[in-house]
Amino acid sequence: MTTSAPEIQGTGPEKQGLSQGQIVRKRFIGNAAAIASLVIFVMILVLAFSAGGFMGIPGWWKYTHNEVNDLINGGRPTLQVFPFSFGEHPFGQDRLGRDTFAQTMRGVQISVLVMFIIGIVGGAIGVVVGALAGYFRGWVDNVLMRLTDIVIVIPLIILAAVLGQMASRVVASNLQPLALGLMVGLVVWTGLARLVRAEFLSLREREFVDAARIAGASNARIIFRHILPNAVGVIIVFVTLSMSSAILLETSLSYVGMGVKAPDVSLGLLISQNQEAFSTRPWLFWWPGMFIVAICLCINFIGDGLRDAFDPRQKKFNAKRARDVVARRPRPAGPAKEQ
Repeated sequence: MTTSAPEIQGTGPEKQGLSQGQIVRKRFIGNAAAIASLVIFVMILVLAFSAGGFMGIPGWWKYTHNEVNDLINGGRPTLQVFPFSFGEHPFGQDRLGRDTFAQTMRGVQISVLVMFIIGIVGGAIGVVVGALAGYFRGWVDNVLMRLTDIVIVIPLIILAAVLGQMASRVVASNLQPLALGLMVGLVVWTGLARLVRAEFLSLREREFVDAARIAGASNARIIFRHILPNAVGVIIVFVTLSMSSAILLETSLSYVGMGVKAPDVSLGLLISQNQEAFSTRPWLFWWPGMFIVAICLCINFIGDGLRDAFDPRQKKFNAKRARDVVARRPRPAGPAKEQ
């Protein structure tokens, strides 16, 4: 006796009557690691933007990232766990007396802002290029894919560094992070473009696309109203996972002096500025590094949760549940015994 696949794979009666969005949301909420990572990531954002302030709105922390103060206790961190107390400088001070907590919070703001800009710009370009190449095929596909190949063969960090340097020379210092995110976003779209192209090559042959053509829908309507919504799961997952790579790329560029520059700060720039103090003032290196690791891990776990939620094939096989389903099945009556 066999069991039906929907009951084992999690698409059985408990999912009946739910929309696709509700099913995805239910799967994502059921992923404990993804939810915990989302909560931690939101807490980091709330802490960074509320403490340091943003866009002219002052934060609750009394020091700014560029404010020079007198050294207290040799610049050592004043954070205490038992009893909990922030103290005057919870993350310590650098050799000039600047508050490391304020610098780290500002670094989180800039790094996350650059990360989101890279994800949005790179995602938009990748979706448009991949959609046009996969839908129209022919010479459009050849031209766009050859352009993609050209961008791929150039080392990403070198291309991003050159574009970032060019942008920093023509914009004001307070707009440099935005310009850096925009320039880097222009070169990180290649992987998404190939993925979207493959999805469109498959979806354009489906019956609902043929029905839309027969009904007289334009190519733009078919692409954006019929095919793209069916590929949105793949796009969201890829963009989410690529954001962790984006923040590492921004960190690398700032570390080598090609990214965010003083008087502003980013997590990578803080590590670069304080690398020589690792043996004497390790707290200047630890805090930015810990936030980089925490943000990247959170985004990766969130991306994994979204992948599992959008793609039911990623759902793990639950052996206990399968045995329970089999046990609840009525057993067929056996052959009658001969008298």
